[in-house]
Amino acid sequence: MEQPAKGFNEAYKTLQANAEKLRKQEDLDIDGLVPILEESAAAYAVCKERIAAVRKAIEKHMGEQESQSGG
Repeated sequence: MEQPAKGFNEAYKTLQANAEKLRKQEDLDIDGLVPILEESAAAYAVCKERIAAVRKAIEKHMGEQESQSGG
């Protein structure tokens, strides 16, 4: 299994690659499924965390702008 993704782009690419691997399988490889799922779950967690961080930063920024404009 590969190292966990370090950032959003790398994690997203991992998810895309794993989805493509699964789509292209003609014969179901049960033995290979668990590592793919574990790697995908870790990559998904990274993406989810980064999206939440960006959302929080945007909300904070928008709140600061509203308080500066008297809104």
